[in-house]
Amino acid sequence: MNVKIDTKEKFHVITPQESVLSVNMTDELSRLLLSHLEKQVKNVILNLKNVAELSTETADLLVQTQQNFYEQGVSFVICEMQPAVEQWLDDQEQLELLNATPTESEAWDIVQMEEIERELLGDE
Repeated sequence: MNVKIDTKEKFHVITPQESVLSVNMTDELSRLLLSHLEKQVKNVILNLKNVAELSTETADLLVQTQQNFYEQGVSFVICEMQPAVEQWLDDQEQLELLNATPTESEAWDIVQMEEIERELLGDE
């Protein structure tokens, strides 16, 4: 699977370069995403702007990955979904389970707000 990874101070932006995230890519995508939990900068933004189609298994993986990240106290935000992908996830009743934003900039804002929130709650 071909991806572009852009590392920022507080997060990584991972952008798959594939138009279809099929079932046979699920394991590779899972390893890629979960490997970031072992890095110093753990927060991930998954930019799906190039993805026109997801398999059911990939959608399930995204929901599970988001849960894993939040259980570890780090952020996982999906952004720039194409309308057909967003509609399909909504039809599968999985869209509401995902932390998703229309733009990458909004995803950056969510990660930064969640970081501040964790810092404030950590002081209590």
